[in-house]
Amino acid sequence: MKKIAILQSNYIPWKGYFDIIKQVDEFIFYDDVQYTKNDWRNRNKIKTSSGPLWLTIPVRQENLAQKINETKVSQDNWAEKHWKSISLNYSKAPFYNLYKERLELFFMEMKSPYLSEINRSAIELLNSFLGIKTALTSSADYKLIEGKNERLIDLILQAGGTHYLSGPSAKDYISQDLFKEAGIEISWIDYSGYIEYPQLFPPFVHAVSVLDLILNTGPDSKKYMK
Repeated sequence: MKKIAILQSNYIPWKGYFDIIKQVDEFIFYDDVQYTKNDWRNRNKIKTSSGPLWLTIPVRQENLAQKINETKVSQDNWAEKHWKSISLNYSKAPFYNLYKERLELFFMEMKSPYLSEINRSAIELLNSFLGIKTALTSSADYKLIEGKNERLIDLILQAGGTHYLSGPSAKDYISQDLFKEAGIEISWIDYSGYIEYPQLFPPFVHAVSVLDLILNTGPDSKKYMK
């Protein structure tokens, strides 16, 4: 059995995103699809003493049909600003010093103008912190056909997959009958039941970047994941 997940890239995602990556054999970045504004593609939240703070990569949207992997950054100094915000708000986190050097290097040396490349690089780094060794590929590595369900099914089959792990929101558009006909079993990740971890700046918030979990709990991060 080979388990596959297919998701759009997100910027420094929350822990649930990494739980999907961790539970599959191959994770396919699905960035050959339309870029959506005010979504998780180019932004996420961190905790601060004043409440959650959005970190947003400024991007250029030329037209509504623009794909995620065609989307470019519109300001050069975003990474420096984001690192200053992270450093300011997490300098007193228990494991900040353990990860500081690699995080600072990531932000200070990030020169790619493409959102997809930035997201993937960040996810690769965060995977290394979490000990996740899942193979990461891109939909651009495969031949793509038309049809929302048909394309996903064909991607899974091209990758040699027999099992598809999806987020719960996809139940609204996935045709389980088509997947069954193709011999692909579907399962849905459950985001409920996460336990709280030691977190700066109460009250506790689950829906923030996984950086919050990593900097507060370090090597114990996986204890607070699925």
